Amino acid sequence: MLVLVAPGQGAQTPGFLTPWLDLPGAADRIAAWSDAIELDLAHYGTKADADAIRDTAVAQPLLVAAGLLSASALGDVTPGAVAGHSVGEITAAAFAGVLDDTAALKLVRRRGLAMAEAAAVTKTGMAALLGGDPESVLPHLEKLGLTAANVNGAGQIVAAGTAEQIEALVADKPEGTRRVVPLQVAGAFHTHHMAPAVAELGKAAQELTVSDPKLSYVSNKDGQAVATGAEVISRLVGQVANPVRWDLCMETFQKLGATALLEVCPGGTLTGLAKRALPGVKTLALKTPDDLDAARELIAEHAAA
Repeated sequence: MLVLVAPGQGAQTPGFLTPWLDLPGAADRIAAWSDAIELDLAHYGTKADADAIRDTAVAQPLLVAAGLLSASALGDVTPGAVAGHSVGEITAAAFAGVLDDTAALKLVRRRGLAMAEAAAVTKTGMAALLGGDPESVLPHLEKLGLTAANVNGAGQIVAAGTAEQIEALVADKPEGTRRVVPLQVAGAFHTHHMAPAVAELGKAAQELTVSDPKLSYVSNKDGQAVATGAEVISRLVGQVANPVRWDLCMETFQKLGATALLEVCPGGTLTGLAKRALPGVKTLALKTPDDLDAARELIAEHAAA
C-alpha cells in the first residue's frame, strides 16, 4: 500500500522550484495560481533568497503549489492513503479531492497571512529536540512553559513558545536529548499564540466548496482517517493552534499496511522520519524532476499489487 505525503514549512530552499518549471505546462499552471492568490510563486520559488521564502505568508503557498505541481507530474496515481505535515495537510486535502487546486492555494494564502500576523504579536519561535524519551521530554517542556507543537516520532519533538522560553530550553535541555536545534521559522506555530489565525481561517473556510475525500485522508490531529470533507476542513482550521501528531499518522500508515511512502516536492523531511520509524517501508522523496522515473516505478509496483 502506497502512502502519498506532503511536507510542511521549513522544507523549502532557495531555487527549489526552478527545475520543475521546465516541465510541460508547469510554468503556465504556476502563473495561473500566482494570479489567483496575488503572489508571484515563480519568483519566490526560483529567485528569492532564504530570508524571503522564510516569510510564513510566502512559504506556505509556495510549498502547497510545489506539492501539487510535482504530484501532477507523476501521472495517474491512486495511493492507499494521503497525509501532510502541518501546512502539507492542505496539499493532501487537494490530493484527496476535498478541495480543488485553486481553492487549496487560496486557503493556504489566507492561512499564511493570518499566521504571519499572529506571529508578529509576540516574539516566538520553535526548536527541534533530537533524541530523548517523550516521558522525560514532555514534562520538561511543560516546566519551561513550552508546547510540544510537533510530535514527529522517530525521536523528534518540536517545542514552541516565546523567544525567552526557547533560549531557556537551549540552556537546559531534557535528560537524554542529544541536541536542541532552534528552527528558522517566524513564530510558535500550533500553539495558543496562533489563536487569532484560527478565527481568520474559520472565516475563509466558510467560503469553500468542499467534497468528501476520495482517498483515505489521515489527520495530524490524532492520526485517524477522516471520512467527510466538512471534518477535514474543520480540522485544518483548528490545526493551526494545535499540535501536529505525525507520530500517530505514521502509526496509522503502519496499521493500514503501508509498504511504500512517497513524499512530494520539496521532499526529504518526512521520508527521513519514515526511514527511522517505519522499517521495511520503501521511501522516496521528490526533490527534482530527476526523481520522477523512480517514483513512477514505485507507483507501478503498487498499482500492480
